Amino acid sequence: MKSFIVLSQISLIVFSLFFWGCVPSKPLDEIEILPSERLINKLEANRRKIRNFEGVGVLKIKSERYDNSANFRIMMQKPDSIYLTIFGPFGIELAQALVTNDKYIFYDAIENTAYKGDVNADILKDIFKINLSFSDLMDAFVGSVNMTQNLYKQPDSYEVDYDKYVLTYIDSVNYITTIYKVDIRELSITDYKLSAADGSVNIEGKYSNFELVENVAIPFSIKIENKLADQVLSIDYRNIVANQQGVYIDFIIPDDATIISW
Repeated sequence: MKSFIVLSQISLIVFSLFFWGCVPSKPLDEIEILPSERLINKLEANRRKIRNFEGVGVLKIKSERYDNSANFRIMMQKPDSIYLTIFGPFGIELAQALVTNDKYIFYDAIENTAYKGDVNADILKDIFKINLSFSDLMDAFVGSVNMTQNLYKQPDSYEVDYDKYVLTYIDSVNYITTIYKVDIRELSITDYKLSAADGSVNIEGKYSNFELVENVAIPFSIKIENKLADQVLSIDYRNIVANQQGVYIDFIIPDDATIISW
């Protein structure tokens, strides 16, 4: 019962607080067409190049219950921490959340109240409003996809469609088909889709407006849709930096704040 109450409180706080460069292209005829194993290795190597990340922009959430947007800042230190700040009018800081693999702290600046406790799937869903694991959230905010499980696995289908590589993997155990589309020029995933055996789409991601950050093509526009849960997460970044030295998360709860532990 206590868990349900705090989840409802956090959910209400987050959404009551919500308000309101391009990668240079290479000529296709100069591009070497890669075999699938080399492509997967390069994609995963690029993902792992980003060790820490900071982005500022607009976060939009749409679901059956919510349709809101907010200015936000995200800071991540791989592989174990996500720090999210929500801003209101005139850049006023309204809420902060620090989430690690096993702990979280959520601070409501208006109520001067902090909630803290152990991380679970419900807490992640309540803070970020989409059904994704902690590691998948980290990849989602950077606009990348974890391809580790495919490093030593041949795709069931591999083709070139004009300026895109198209890789298809079929999971015969879970009856899931996953399709990735990769920009040939910049070796960046632009679309991915997980479909059920009947062809219906479970999860779909679209990445666009790429810029080079630390020699990795990173999307400034991200859209992830969980169709099973009727949830859409959209991110439009104004600024991104990565792999900064001496990254420090300045999250200090005021001494007079009320702290609620769960």
